[in-house]
Amino acid sequence: QVQVVESGGGLVQAGGSLRLSCTASGLTFADYSMGWFRQAPGKEREGVSVISQYGGTTAYVDSVKDRFTITRDNDKATVFLHMSSLKPEDTAMYYCAVMRTRYTFSAALRETDFTYWGRGTQVTVSS
Repeated sequence: QVQVVESGGGLVQAGGSLRLSCTASGLTFADYSMGWFRQAPGKEREGVSVISQYGGTTAYVDSVKDRFTITRDNDKATVFLHMSSLKPEDTAMYYCAVMRTRYTFSAALRETDFTYWGRGTQVTVSS
């Protein structure tokens, strides 16, 4: 049984930083690309970032480029989202997900490319 658990969210002032973590179990973690998504109140969920199986390739939505960095530690089956220069518009529930197909990477950040989602961690950025 695959489990995906996010942590690290919280309340931060604009300009601040947070690091989100996501641990996945019940699968061979290093076989899968991993992604981060977010959903703000009243808005659709959007893709934020994705990282390939060994971390060599990453992609970001334009709104977070140069502010967010995705990394992973395969020994700990964990993917991280390092967020800096946070803005109020980054406020959202952040979700981690496993790419549906092993040994593949897509920069498209499509929800349908992912399976096994966590329950999310809330990030709130105050102005």
